[in-house]
Amino acid sequence: ALDAGATKVDVNLRDGGRTLLSVTDDGKGMTPDELALAVERHATSKLPDDDLFNIGFMGFRGEALPSIGSVSRMRLTSRVRGSENAWTLAVEGGAKGAPEPAAHPYGTRVEVRDLFYATPARLKFLKTARTEQMYAREIMDRLAMARPDVGFTLSGDNNKTILNYPACEGDLFDARLKRLGAVMGREFQDNALQIEAEREGIRLTGYAGVPTLNRGNAQMQFMFVNGRPVKDRLLQGAVRGA
Repeated sequence: ALDAGATKVDVNLRDGGRTLLSVTDDGKGMTPDELALAVERHATSKLPDDDLFNIGFMGFRGEALPSIGSVSRMRLTSRVRGSENAWTLAVEGGAKGAPEPAAHPYGTRVEVRDLFYATPARLKFLKTARTEQMYAREIMDRLAMARPDVGFTLSGDNNKTILNYPACEGDLFDARLKRLGAVMGREFQDNALQIEAEREGIRLTGYAGVPTLNRGNAQMQFMFVNGRPVKDRLLQGAVRGA
């Protein structure tokens, strides 16, 4: 969704993702040929110009989609800007159908139902619905902090809203602080200092809490590299040492 230039991403979960997991965006959408290509193995959106030294995309659409489609009932529905029609394509247990006309606004919806129905033995490796929902929220929190210019929503069973982060306006620092306040709490927003430094071609920006606002662990430390959330002990150690 972020690769497609979405300004709004809506995620819906049922039973922690077992029954339903859908992602809807308002990005540029996909043509019927692109829908068919997206569910082919070894396809990726990371390399639109085949430059290994310029990977500026998340690259999810592609290799992950056929893997998900092989163990679930998956449906992709999409409509490109300027097109009169949307198209939909279904993949069930790895069996791919053909694109068909559909009704859908501009953007893309990826819908996954009956996760692991084709490989039921893998269901036992899932946590409880509540825990899986928590994992989904953590991922969305990190993406939301990385992209304050994009709106994110997450809803669970009975369409209950779990999180709702409207897109933040203003310059990068102002927008980022607003989003950090929404995710981490107003206390952090009111006690954060702006960081901006550059050395040897590497630029570091962000916010840090004042010394009086501290925690006993690193759970509220978040790092992003080129707009991508990362977890790395070496980076965390460097921050702790500094």
